[in-house]
Amino acid sequence: MGGEKKDLSGQRFGLLTAVEPTAERKNGYTVWRCRCDCGGEVLAPSRYLKNGWTTDCGCQGKKRRRQDLSGRRFGKLTVLEDTGRTDEQGRCIWRCRCDCGNEVETTSSQLLAGYKKSCGCLSRPPLKDWVGKRFGMLEVLSYAGKRDGQHYWLCRCDCGKQAEVRQSNLQSGHTRSCGCQSGAKKHMHFVGGTCVEMLRSRKPFASNTSGVRGVYLRKETGQWVSQITFQGQTRYLGSHRNLADAARSRARAEEVFDDFLARYDSGYYDK
Repeated sequence: MGGEKKDLSGQRFGLLTAVEPTAERKNGYTVWRCRCDCGGEVLAPSRYLKNGWTTDCGCQGKKRRRQDLSGRRFGKLTVLEDTGRTDEQGRCIWRCRCDCGNEVETTSSQLLAGYKKSCGCLSRPPLKDWVGKRFGMLEVLSYAGKRDGQHYWLCRCDCGKQAEVRQSNLQSGHTRSCGCQSGAKKHMHFVGGTCVEMLRSRKPFASNTSGVRGVYLRKETGQWVSQITFQGQTRYLGSHRNLADAARSRARAEEVFDDFLARYDSGYYDK
């Protein structure tokens, strides 16, 4: 890089004409004094000229700044204000707020060309794909984005309500409903994270579409999947071609419920 000797004198780069090299260097590249068609002058490294990064003395950036982008939306970004600064190519820099809550600075050209649509959160996928998985009374519907360094998931509760839940709360078991159970817990009995009343009912949840608790249709494969959740752990029981086979698989697994309830009724867990 530092050994480049090519003479750029008289060559044009956009609105600029290279006049003469200076003794200054930037990252090993010669800095040239250039004259702009508007009459102004600017110093620019040869690399910036050759790559098209600097094409005027800044006069075009000043013209672009006259276009007010304040309040406009570009993807997940809302433009807040003109920072009053320009980049090395003379392009206006705007401060924007992303829907995730973060703020970012970017140029008008990046926004208008559609190259900048978020603070960068769109390029960061969630740590895990939990769509379709259950956590207590919650079924994960979709990824809800990242806020304050935390991943959130949109979940549907068995009561029918939806809620955005922090991923860490799902992992730890801290959040197992939309909040509808907070007032009802005093009327329920939990042993090892298992609700005795829910085991006794054996009724499908409100979100269940198969009619069989613990069985759902996987649309991607067209097969019926059976699973069972007991004491905070969900166990996959298998995929089946028809609903009847999936229901039988689930029924066999529910024998663990019978054993648990028999012990509970005998006072075993009171010891």
